[in-house]
Amino acid sequence: MDIGILVLRTVFIYFFIMVIMRIMGKREIGKLSIFDLVVSIMIAELAVISLESTMIPMFHSLVPIIVLFIIQITMSYISLKSQKIRDIVDGKPSIIVEHGKLKESEMKKQRYNLDDLLLQLRENKIHSLSQVEFAILEPSGKLTVFPKEEELNVTKKDLNIPAKRFELPVILIKDQDVLEEGLKQLGKNRFWLKAELKKRAGTSDFKKILFCSIDSTGEWFIELKDPLK
Repeated sequence: MDIGILVLRTVFIYFFIMVIMRIMGKREIGKLSIFDLVVSIMIAELAVISLESTMIPMFHSLVPIIVLFIIQITMSYISLKSQKIRDIVDGKPSIIVEHGKLKESEMKKQRYNLDDLLLQLRENKIHSLSQVEFAILEPSGKLTVFPKEEELNVTKKDLNIPAKRFELPVILIKDQDVLEEGLKQLGKNRFWLKAELKKRAGTSDFKKILFCSIDSTGEWFIELKDPLK
């Protein structure tokens, strides 16, 4: 086997598949329905065949991948226009717990057991079934949980406490590199940052800072680089 040809094929297939998946959209990554999973597996298998069988023209693998891509895009477009098609392709959500009661018939239908339910409840930070009002198994396999009213956390709104608008922290240093965009957002410069780091972290050397950010309340988060690395 010619190593050079294998390397070139690998590089080409890598970028080709990456472009295909990007065009398909974030939905393919964030939510894998049965249809999405089948398409993804088939594309992966075809890509592997192209790499393993260097004697077979790459075109023979690329054509099926392109056909799958066209089918996926077409079905996604049709699904946007038709609820019935969407239900067939993506499936429907299944109510597993309704008003605090387990729906055993639905669990059997979905071949979903109590261990599966308890696992996904723990992932939702729910430790007991007695806390659950509704639990819905989404087409992607994710469990959406609605706790009972008495289990809900009290919010600032409930207590009539004014709440500030949430803003993402401004990142100033990441991987030892100063982010000029962050400084510009704050209307500051590197000299100001050096002075603040000296005061808060005991060093003004940017190369010793792994990560640094400041949130909307003015609270700093500074992580120093491990000196052993």
